[in-house]
Amino acid sequence: MDYLPGNYYNFHPGSHVGQGVDAAIPMIADAINCALRPEHSTTVLLETMAGKGSEVGGSFEELRAIIDLVELKDKVGVCLDTCHVWDGGYDIVRDLDGVLRAFDEIIGLDRLKAIHLNDSMNAYDSHKDRHQKIGDGEIGAEALRAVVKHPLLADKPFILETPNDDEGYMREIAMIKNW
Repeated sequence: MDYLPGNYYNFHPGSHVGQGVDAAIPMIADAINCALRPEHSTTVLLETMAGKGSEVGGSFEELRAIIDLVELKDKVGVCLDTCHVWDGGYDIVRDLDGVLRAFDEIIGLDRLKAIHLNDSMNAYDSHKDRHQKIGDGEIGAEALRAVVKHPLLADKPFILETPNDDEGYMREIAMIKNW
């Protein structure tokens, strides 16, 4: 990726597989520290997670704890996944401003580099992670429109990440552009 400067490498932080979050966070940070080099131009993005099972990254605090242990902090950011944060207990439908405020206080909006845009098949705070087409899920088109149009997110790349076919993606992209 370093041959195309300015890239983001997005990944799920991982799972603690029964060892506990406190044991997993230093291991995740260590893996990032082993991979990053000062001369690299690629930024690693930790994705917000839904917190299902032994998944790490289901809270802003867990992501912050990983970032705190990374040596080259300027090469690490966060990708906010709308389905994951909703399923993880961050109410982007009724309190998007509050969620972004919490993100800023815990991680810092300067670390928010990208958005995965998707609806959710699940109820709020379900900790399940099942993506849905825009407007067909529990988050809904109106709330996702507010995310897309939020001034604090205006300069971020949005990646459409829904279960769809080419025709469905074309409809969703047209709807989002219309917003």
